[in-house]
Amino acid sequence: MALTAHRRRRRLVILLAVGFGLLAALIGVGIYGLTLAPAPDAGTPAGDPTAPEAAPAVPTPTSSADTLPAIASTTDAEEFARDAAEALITWDTTAFELTAYAQVIVDAGDPSGFETAALASDVRSYFPTPDAWAQLRTYGTRQWLTIDDVYIPASWDDALDQAADGDLLPGTIAYTISGTRHRAGVVGTEAQETSRPIAFTMFIACEPSFAECHLLRLSEVDNPLR
Repeated sequence: MALTAHRRRRRLVILLAVGFGLLAALIGVGIYGLTLAPAPDAGTPAGDPTAPEAAPAVPTPTSSADTLPAIASTTDAEEFARDAAEALITWDTTAFELTAYAQVIVDAGDPSGFETAALASDVRSYFPTPDAWAQLRTYGTRQWLTIDDVYIPASWDDALDQAADGDLLPGTIAYTISGTRHRAGVVGTEAQETSRPIAFTMFIACEPSFAECHLLRLSEVDNPLR
């Protein structure tokens, strides 16, 4: 009973710190997940990647899911945050299946499995829906991240000060990632690329709780701790 209460308290603190709003995140995915070409006023050709008549044949992924590399093991929280952020944002619809990319992030989670369902829910909000992924594949869409900054948000100190003993795993730390999300593909016969700023926070636990760093939760996309 005491263990269950402890876990509930820890989950509550993380939820409050993240300001988690799954519905809002899913709405956001519905918007940017389907968009490859920039808006007409962005100074680039106004292609419509959702128009069936413009779509080329659907390419088949060229790699098997079991060859997608895992996030490297490390005891360095910042190094882990950088690697995990790259793995979270970087994907290629023609190389691996959607589930393979998501599984890499979930596999880097709490090894006890306690936060697995919550982390999986967080991860889903960062990826296009399966239908959107299938649509993006018709354009050979790939995505990657340019990291500008990785830092411990000032508000994390406040969260630590307000947390009661036992509310957080020892060694838990938050890192906010800010940078640029790039997306490229082919609309009709024309190569297109778009980019936009992106920011999010990763909640990570390392030593002494775990021998190596693991990902506990993610903030909403573009709703990081500052």
